[in-house]
Amino acid sequence: MDFTLSPEQQAVQEKARGLAQEVKLLAARYDREAAFPREILQPWAEAGMFGLALPREYGGRGLNYVAYVLAQMELAQACPASALILHLNHSLFGGTVARFGTVDQKQAWLPRVAQGEVYACFALTEPEAGSDPAGMKTSARREADGWVLTGQKNFVTSGSEARFALVAAVTDPERGAKGISALVVDISATPEITWGSREDKLGLRAAVSVPLYFDQARLPGISLLGEANQGLKVMLTALDAARVGSAAIAVGLGRAVLAEALAYARQRRQFGQAVTDFQATQWKLADMATGLEAAALLTLKAAWLKDQLRPYSQAAAMAKKFATDTAMAAATEGVQILGGYGYLTEYPLERYFRDAKAGQIYEGTNEIMRLIIARELLRG
Repeated sequence: MDFTLSPEQQAVQEKARGLAQEVKLLAARYDREAAFPREILQPWAEAGMFGLALPREYGGRGLNYVAYVLAQMELAQACPASALILHLNHSLFGGTVARFGTVDQKQAWLPRVAQGEVYACFALTEPEAGSDPAGMKTSARREADGWVLTGQKNFVTSGSEARFALVAAVTDPERGAKGISALVVDISATPEITWGSREDKLGLRAAVSVPLYFDQARLPGISLLGEANQGLKVMLTALDAARVGSAAIAVGLGRAVLAEALAYARQRRQFGQAVTDFQATQWKLADMATGLEAAALLTLKAAWLKDQLRPYSQAAAMAKKFATDTAMAAATEGVQILGGYGYLTEYPLERYFRDAKAGQIYEGTNEIMRLIIARELLRG
């Protein structure tokens, strides 16, 4: 088993590390203002980070998913919220269109998304349908010239900034979850779409989330992604890939926590010695480092399986669950190591603590990850 990165992967990792350092000081301001972080995202787009593993012929760089994961592990150390916005373009929208789209659909939607020129969002969750998509109420009715979309989606990150939205809607109510279709919506060309006020979130505040409303929104026939009534498959496939990327973001966040905690503990003195001289602190740091290394390996394995076109749903669920739990545990201990200073907004630990919690919830709660893992185990 060879853990050596290719020269191309090393170059992507080093480039992402440099990009993260350049914008690190901006992250706290965008979190504080709950503002969309264009100043962070623009240099990432110019460096090609938005399309790393998307097809070269549609504006991407044509690299593998391992390269994308390595980049996210670096970028998320600067700003997990910005990493999540990039992730929406790259994996949840871009990767899904690349997988299920026709040539015409890819040409229409992918290039500007892959190059970070426009933003995309993923609209699945509803007020009455979170972990259970069968409870979905948003519907799409086929007409001679396309589709008519009606309903509401909640917690749509980048929804107020996005040009394109990947939306799940019921197209055959009698078939339940097997009657859902996936539609790509050009928000700027659809006046019947509106969005609500920005959600005032605990963490990931720069990754602005809003509800989206569809009031008899008229969509062209090209909007259907994949086959009619196969939308649940499309959305779940999107989430499998996205969970690997989310795990990478969690690893990056956790590494940032470890770096901040270590730096503080080295310079902070108590009882005449550095805090790092206390065994209790050393054990916290050791546990954080070990957990993050394990999370990174799980994440890279899931990405490798995806690149090899091998089944990876269970590996993705394991990586997402373990990495986000590990990031949350690291953030908790990081705050503890800083003590009272960890509780102050002057230091980044409290922001990492708030951001880490979201990872255990979005793209399938970690309770759902356990169900997926158990289901695969029981299948044998």
